[in-house]
Amino acid sequence: MRRILISACLLVGVLGTQYTVHAQSKLGNVLGNLSQDQIGKGLKEALDKGIQEQVSQLAKPDGFFKNEMVKIMLPEELQKVDKTLRSMGMGSVADQGLQLLNRAAEDAVKEATPIFVQAIKELTFNDAKNILLGGQSSATTYLKEKTSKQLAGKFAPIIEESLSQVGATKVWEGIFTKYNSLPLVSPVEPNLTNYVTEKTMDGVFTMIAVEENKIRGNEDNSRSTNLLKEVFGKQDNTATTSTNSSKKTTTDSTKKTEKTTEKKKSILDLFGK
Repeated sequence: MRRILISACLLVGVLGTQYTVHAQSKLGNVLGNLSQDQIGKGLKEALDKGIQEQVSQLAKPDGFFKNEMVKIMLPEELQKVDKTLRSMGMGSVADQGLQLLNRAAEDAVKEATPIFVQAIKELTFNDAKNILLGGQSSATTYLKEKTSKQLAGKFAPIIEESLSQVGATKVWEGIFTKYNSLPLVSPVEPNLTNYVTEKTMDGVFTMIAVEENKIRGNEDNSRSTNLLKEVFGKQDNTATTSTNSSKKTTTDSTKKTEKTTEKKKSILDLFGK
């Protein structure tokens, strides 16, 4: 019995080693002659490009307010307030309140870059490999996991201060007061700081994903450096191999089904005679 157990353990060890070697070989075929350093630098460059091209734009005046992809709209409980004010001819007040929410987001985003830079510095080879081969928005997901907690802590006080400085707090207090004084309405008093903080973070990651996926698809020649072309070219090869493999599997499956159908048909013919 003891010999059997020892033999089983040795067999598992050998199989496990073979599996690891096979996996490493497969990864080597995908990455080719790219070094760990090249892959890491390529992914860092892509992340940095996303921050420079997109996040910096969000920090400008109207970066949020005039970008329909990330424009901060009113929370659900305030949409009824907005609708009521407009029906009373107070649309300009509602517009002002909405614009000021977006101004606070634009102010807060200026503080995001150092946090992202630190996260990029901490990128390991394993992180880079997973991002490269992980498909759409994998780099953005990495940043989100690494920075969300810090961003929330950094954004919230800035947004609260910004809402106060630009007069948003007073404007919305006035809006709430007017709305809550109307007959037959349920009073509202939402936490605007928390809401704008959450939407600001959503907007930042949305735009980083836009740039990342442009690089992945090489839209508008977004792979603007040799390093980006070389590193993300490996991703293209992986996608092509995967697609061809999928097509082969589908074709083989179709042929198998056709053969089975033919056999069934011939048997049915025999019984039909």
